[in-house]
Amino acid sequence: MNAEKATGTNSGGFSAALLCRVLGLPRSTYYAHLAASPARRARQRAKEKLVGEIQVLHAGSRGAYGVPRIHAALARADLAVNRKRAERLMRAHGIIGITRRRRRGLTPQAKRAVFAADLIDRDFTGPRPRMRLVGDMTEPITKEGKLYLATCIDLATREVAGWALADHHRAELPVAALQLAAGRGQPEAGCIMHTGRGSEYTSSEFRTVISELGMQQSMGRGGSRDDNAAAQSWFALLKAEIGTTAWATRAQARADIFRFIEVAYNRTRLRKHHELGYLTPLETRVRLQRNFTPAA
Repeated sequence: MNAEKATGTNSGGFSAALLCRVLGLPRSTYYAHLAASPARRARQRAKEKLVGEIQVLHAGSRGAYGVPRIHAALARADLAVNRKRAERLMRAHGIIGITRRRRRGLTPQAKRAVFAADLIDRDFTGPRPRMRLVGDMTEPITKEGKLYLATCIDLATREVAGWALADHHRAELPVAALQLAAGRGQPEAGCIMHTGRGSEYTSSEFRTVISELGMQQSMGRGGSRDDNAAAQSWFALLKAEIGTTAWATRAQARADIFRFIEVAYNRTRLRKHHELGYLTPLETRVRLQRNFTPAA
């Protein structure tokens, strides 16, 4: 039994009866408060433990995860937490995700180029892997000199299926990214490859590879970022979450970008699929391929 309840006094030496008379409270209220103390302490310890779990998950995402992904990550860890409670705890402890800014396009439109029709029309979804891909390029900043990154993203899974880095942005750079994507999973016949109208994407080299792979080329309108928003949004995510604005050397940039794409993003970053819920891009590809594989 609680010592205060047993003796009828509190830690200050005053009797419970006296304190209750002064405060105008029934003695039953006082004793009910004492009886509930262990439960309150247990709730406080559970709350502190949950906050610690949230902080670990947030740190593991390099500060990127906001409420939706933290809530999903808690569920994956078998921690049943109401989303509103997670939101309240994150707000109370100043735990916030990263808000991404939109970027400007890198490559100017080629003069006298042959443009492809827009087969995507801002519908950045895909029924299954390797049916709709989007590509774009960006320039990671290094003190050593120029460096360019080209990506090829699968719209069904948002996996970075192919990517390439070089100290130039000639046509062979996006070609290398597309070939890597094809090497990791043969595109379906008629698979759409959608890009902007940069000179690299209108080049004969890029168009030849698309034809050899049995794909269809698609392009957004000139000067319209929204026509290739999915590809550009990924670059905003990279710059926001990787935590580095400029690298000392190209080698350091290459290593960090490799880790982000192949480890942090493709294999561990949670993204909400409209049907499957929160999964990593790799998990999404595996699930979708399983769903569309004919039974033996």
